[in-house]
Amino acid sequence: MKRFITALAVAATLAVWAAPVSEYPFNNTKLSDDERVDNLLSLLTLDEKIALLSTDLGVPRLGVPHCWQVEGLHGLSLSGPGKERRDTIPTTIFPQAYGLGETWDTDLIRRIASHVAEEARYYSQRGDGERGILVMRAPNADLARDPRWGRTEESFGEDPHLTAAMTVAKIKGLQGDDPRYWKTAALMKHFLANSNEFGRDSTSSDFDSKLFREYYSYPFYKGITEGGSRAYMAAYNSWNGIPMAMHPCLDSITRKEWGNDGIICTDGGALGLLITAHKQFPTRAEGAAAIVKATTGQFLDRYVEDVKEALEKGILSEKDIDKAIRGNIVVALKLGLLDGKDSQNPYLAIGRDSTATPPYLTPYAAALAREATAKSVVLLKNSPDASGNALLPIDASKLKKIAVIGQYADEIVQDWYSGMPPYEVTVLDGIREALKGSDAEVVYAVDNRMGKAVDAAKDADIAVVCVGNHPFGTKRDWFFCPVPSDGREAVDRRSMMLPDEDLVREVAAVNPNTVLLLVSSFPYTINWSAEHLPAILHVTHCSQEQGNGVADVLFGKVNPAGRTTQTWVADILDLPPMMDYDITNGRTYMYSKHKPLFPFGYGLSYTDFEYSDLKAKISDGKLKVEFTVANVGDRDGDEVPQLYISLPDEGTPMRLKAFDRINIKSGDRKVVKFDLPLSDIGSWNETTHDFTPSAHSTLNLFVGPSSASQSLTKTLKMK
Repeated sequence: MKRFITALAVAATLAVWAAPVSEYPFNNTKLSDDERVDNLLSLLTLDEKIALLSTDLGVPRLGVPHCWQVEGLHGLSLSGPGKERRDTIPTTIFPQAYGLGETWDTDLIRRIASHVAEEARYYSQRGDGERGILVMRAPNADLARDPRWGRTEESFGEDPHLTAAMTVAKIKGLQGDDPRYWKTAALMKHFLANSNEFGRDSTSSDFDSKLFREYYSYPFYKGITEGGSRAYMAAYNSWNGIPMAMHPCLDSITRKEWGNDGIICTDGGALGLLITAHKQFPTRAEGAAAIVKATTGQFLDRYVEDVKEALEKGILSEKDIDKAIRGNIVVALKLGLLDGKDSQNPYLAIGRDSTATPPYLTPYAAALAREATAKSVVLLKNSPDASGNALLPIDASKLKKIAVIGQYADEIVQDWYSGMPPYEVTVLDGIREALKGSDAEVVYAVDNRMGKAVDAAKDADIAVVCVGNHPFGTKRDWFFCPVPSDGREAVDRRSMMLPDEDLVREVAAVNPNTVLLLVSSFPYTINWSAEHLPAILHVTHCSQEQGNGVADVLFGKVNPAGRTTQTWVADILDLPPMMDYDITNGRTYMYSKHKPLFPFGYGLSYTDFEYSDLKAKISDGKLKVEFTVANVGDRDGDEVPQLYISLPDEGTPMRLKAFDRINIKSGDRKVVKFDLPLSDIGSWNETTHDFTPSAHSTLNLFVGPSSASQSLTKTLKMK
């Protein structure tokens, strides 16, 4: 349903936008925002108000141009999933959101989002000035509480602080730095606790208000209060029995507490699901009335006749509609759609110069995608041999032959919400390019049919095996994922075993120098590989520069510093039941009862870092922490220092509260400083209505390169 609606919106982008034929008070940029919104609202007919309950912000009669939503998780999406559609418009495609999370680099995320917004403006404003796709369905602020969730690929990870930080960075990049106008509008998905696909249209995610505040809603809360987003999509599921599309918390918490005075929209088909799946109402008119009264102001569903029927029956009023659509007008104003002829919107120039290079073809776009890919690579294992030498990075000058093997060695698969890149560089392409000019031979085998993979690997210096999942299950059929360990929207994973681990074993049996490059949207229980292979890396799908980014890491041009954003469990039995949303029952690194295969926040480097001199104090309403990180190895590299805090007096486990990605040259050291407001470091406090610890709480501080590596520790008292 969402894909169909998005396709209609993109097609409508081709319609020419006509400038206002006359000036109205809402066009006057000298008036206050409230005055302009009030004026436009007063000029609307009832039919126009009903029309604004769609995902179109336009009011043609009054000269407000059409403007729809578009997907933008890891690049502007103007196509269907995969490569089956060739009639699409190219855009810069970055690693999946899960991979972007693994960069742990908020500055990078902001730059990527800004570029995505640039392309949205470019396609909306080029030519005769048509507008159409300035509301971005991104970022996904959902938390990946369980690696079996089919849409894990869309999330930044399992931790609320990391996901919140990435969410805020993405929003700021999408919306831009101008104090008055937005480059695009960031519409977060999916509020709230939407992390099971099977039964998502009828199930209830059940947990208490403490977990609501501290875990599930936290990234959305930060996205609104710190990121500045004024738009989000309500999820299909219920929370404690009430469907999110009509949940009272949409108004009572997100609008009245957090300040979201913008868009709230349903997910695709959610109105119908209130009746057919959730069984909340006998008629669509009653469902439509409940949605609008909850201040949800946009339907991703057919709704016009249902809203009109609700009005006729008196179960919905025009004032209810006014309240719901007001936020849509606020967003239109911030995008500059209400301005008159003398608009000062700095983003209007994008796309107007027909002689300029399209943003997706610029060297900057290629370099940004390559940087993002290299920074997203997580080095999971790189064990030294008997001589003390690690397999990675590869010394190209000593390489005679390298075997590149696997389904994803020479193929990049775009996922369900991806666009179409202008070009693609596969891992095989990237390795060949990195070895150009050398005498090294590169051989390739897609699999071991007729022993081809083994033949390629047995006399090679190194074998790189590239295997993982298919991002949309090999076909675009809804609910179709033939491989149990695959997953995507509408399909949860039923296994966490790597289907091609036998191929890895066959290759490793003839070549001990085998590198596993796991190209996947989520973790696997790769216990055999973790025990027996000398080197393992993880990268996600989709990036147009996947091959160059991976090769940069393989050959040491880039020193890896990606980090896991989920706990990689050793066994599927280590996970609680899928529908148990109470994470305290053993879910995520905070509450897991089992030793992980790879812990949260984990990733290796080609150099070594040491932590020292931890200092911490409470001053001026802040927890101030500083420590030193030294690069004691022989390579320059990035490090990702992480600060975790537990509050034993409040029963709060160790939780991530600050991090940074920093570059340190070999032999150098850097002082890292974190200043954290006390109102954000503890558990939810119903008295102060924030996260301030109680006056006599004990704070246990842990600093290190992952959740499992506590290089430095310290204990503080609030008083």
